[in-house]
Formats: sequence, C-alpha cells, structure tokens
Amino acid sequence: MAGTAEVLETVDETMDAALGRLFDLLRMPSISTDPAYEDHCRATADWLVAELNDIGFEASRRDTPGHPMVVAHARAAGPDVLFYGHYDVQPVDPLSLWDHDPFEPQMEERDGGAVIRARGASDDKGQLMTFVEACRAWKAVHGTLPANITILFEGEEESGSPSLVPFLRENKEELSADLALVCDTGMWNAQTPSICTSLRGLLGEEIIITGPNRDLHSGAYGGPAQNPIRVLTKILASLHDETGRVTVPGFYDGVRPVSNAMKAQWDTLGFSAEDFLGKVGLSEPAGEQGYTVLEQIWARPTCEFNGISGGYAGDGFKTVLPSEARAKVSFRLVGEQDPLAIRDAFRAQVRAMVPADCSVDFLEHGASGGVAMPTDDPAFEQARAALSAEWGGTAVFTGGGGSIPVVGYFKEELGMDSMLVGFALDDDRIHSPNEKYALRSFHKGIRSWVRILAALRDA
Repeated sequence: MAGTAEVLETVDETMDAALGRLFDLLRMPSISTDPAYEDHCRATADWLVAELNDIGFEASRRDTPGHPMVVAHARAAGPDVLFYGHYDVQPVDPLSLWDHDPFEPQMEERDGGAVIRARGASDDKGQLMTFVEACRAWKAVHGTLPANITILFEGEEESGSPSLVPFLRENKEELSADLALVCDTGMWNAQTPSICTSLRGLLGEEIIITGPNRDLHSGAYGGPAQNPIRVLTKILASLHDETGRVTVPGFYDGVRPVSNAMKAQWDTLGFSAEDFLGKVGLSEPAGEQGYTVLEQIWARPTCEFNGISGGYAGDGFKTVLPSEARAKVSFRLVGEQDPLAIRDAFRAQVRAMVPADCSVDFLEHGASGGVAMPTDDPAFEQARAALSAEWGGTAVFTGGGGSIPVVGYFKEELGMDSMLVGFALDDDRIHSPNEKYALRSFHKGIRSWVRILAALRDA
C-alpha cells in the first residue's frame, strides 16, 4: 500500500485540529425533525461544503423540498466510490437528563478511555468526519486521493429521508458508483471492527377490526355480540405456529440459508444468548426453533406485534365491549422476500378470519425488502484485511437486525451495493441523552478509512 504510512502519520500528527473541526460541527444544532432548526440545518450543510472545498473537493449544497443535501466530487484514478453520511441529528429531549449542553461538546475520561460527549457525536457527525479527515490526510500528503470519490451527506435521515429517493432519481448519473461506503454502523465490540453484510427489511401494517356501531355494555350484549378484541387476538395468535414459524402463505419465499462459512465466522464471535437476553431480564430464546439467537436476529424473518388497543384501558374497570380494536404488526424481512407480496398474503389471511358482523381496515406503515451485501466481491475481504491491520485483531462480518433504508435505496435506485463500516459502540447512547463517541473510535476510524481506501486502490 504505497504511501499509506505517511498518510497515517499525518492523521496522528493532526488529531488536535481534526478534533477541533469535529467540535465545530457538533456545536451546530442540526435537528431535522423540528422546523425551528431549519436555518441551523442549512448552516450545517454550508459548513460541510466549505470544509470539503477546502480539502479540494468540488462541493455544493443542493436544496430540496426539505433540508439540503451536500454533494462533493474529487476526481482521481482508482475505483469509483460514493461515501454516504448524514449531518442531521435527533432532538435532545429530555434536556434535563443531559449532564451539559448537548451542543457544547465535552471531552470526558472514562474507564475505557476518553469520549466525546455531544448530540450527534456518534450518530452520525463523528462517523462521517472520520472519512472526511481521512481524505484530508490523503490530500495533504499526496495532493490527490486514492479513489474517484463522490460524497453525499443527507440532512433528513433522522426524519424519514423524504427527499432522498427523489434526489437519487434526479441525480442518478452523478451519484452512481461502483460501491457505496456507509459509516452509520458500529463495531462488534470495542476491540473488534466489523463490516455489516446484511440488513433486514421492514413491513409495517396496522389492523383495525370494527364490530358494533358503538361500545356496548358487556352485561347487556356480552355473548351474542361480536367482540373486536376477541376477533383480533384470534387473528394475531394464528400468525405463528407452535415452533415460532410465521404462518402467512408464501412468507418464506426468497429466504436464503446462511452459508456454512458465515455460520462458522459467527461462531467465533463469542456471542452469549444468555448474556444477551439476561441484560433485559429474559432467559429463554422465544423465536423460531432450530436457529441460534444470532441467526434469528441477523438472518431470519420475523412477525412481531408492536401495539394493541381497544376498549377501556384507563384506571379502574369498565365492562365494555369495544366497537373497535387495533394492532400494529411489523415483519422483519431478509434475502429476497417481497414485502408487497407478503402484505397481500397477510391481508388475505386476516380477511379470511373476520366474521360476518365485523369489518377490517388496514393502514400501511412502510414496506422495504432486506439487503444482503455481496461478500464474494474482493473489496469486502480487502476492507476486512485493512480493518484488521489497523485494530490489531481480525475484523468480522456481521449482520444487522434492523434496517438502514439508504442501503436499499442505493440498490434499488442506483443499482449499487454498499459496504457498511462504522466505529460506534453499543453504549454510545445514540438518540438518548448524553450521547458519546469514543476518541479511539474517531482516531482509529480515520486511520481505518485511510487503509480501506488504499486497499481498494491497490485491488
């Protein structure tokens, strides 16, 4: 990796300046969900444009119907990559639980080392700045970058990304690359870096069962009158069999088995199901039988109930048969499961169980498929080797139980796979008061991107 050592030395020598820039960014209250912070979001985008132009990118703010995007290009020989991050942050409420002003970053010493404490430190300003500072160091040493790099910073990730898909469609040619690099994930643990190679999709459905035209007295109507709660609970109970498998017809179409090689790697992670469940007061896995807990989280689809309402739920007791009962149901999806086909099959199964004196309505709450990364692409092993060299241990491939919608959008709209490399830790308190980012994550994150870019260049 010619010239990498000098770049790493520059990273080490300029850490104080890099921290100063990160602290300047963290002071900007770029809360995307609150219209009161619209000007702050715009100012944050402008700050990033100025920083990227200072490095040598051709950067600009791109206004949208919501908050701006930041797009930057640095033309160079080497692979074509797009780096994505988001500059917007979550609200800070409740402010009373913060130890200090969430937009006045502080350096604190903890048993595990120094941490940067501020809103956005981990999600995602500290993360995106690891890549920016890696590019800065490359340019300072060599005057150019080791890859043809496009940067896309979004300002609405924490508020549902309403402008993102239209923006990708309108700028498809400009933003398409060989590979997207996403720094919005975490480490396996504080010593072990990871590359997330799969994400589950999400289908959200709300069921509304309506029976009588008003709430009824259970003494007068209990027995002969249909009770929407009873109908609803029977429907929900029918969605799993005794082994935990989902009963929706065709639900498992497109689910891919985990390769033996990936299972073997997961077995090396030292994951303890007892510890994982014990931390939340549980002791026995309750998911689909025949699969480990890691497989259930990372590689198997699920059907879960997220909320049930109906009748009287206030203090005291009211003997009422409700007119209506509701449930919110979410499906986590993997592989090539088709969320729209599953929605149709789910609704058909529910309708078939609704008795004559009841009706059912459905509300949609999003539908996105799972994403699996092409780990047979040599770039993934090259990046894993680069991470291993930086952190002094073997980097691992992991799965993700949740969803990062932008990864699916890149695949669907731009035809581009993503590599997810992040340096957050489980205790970073993202979205919570007293969010933090380890100084070591920031420093070695910059160094990691230096190595990854060199590895991709030399492939």
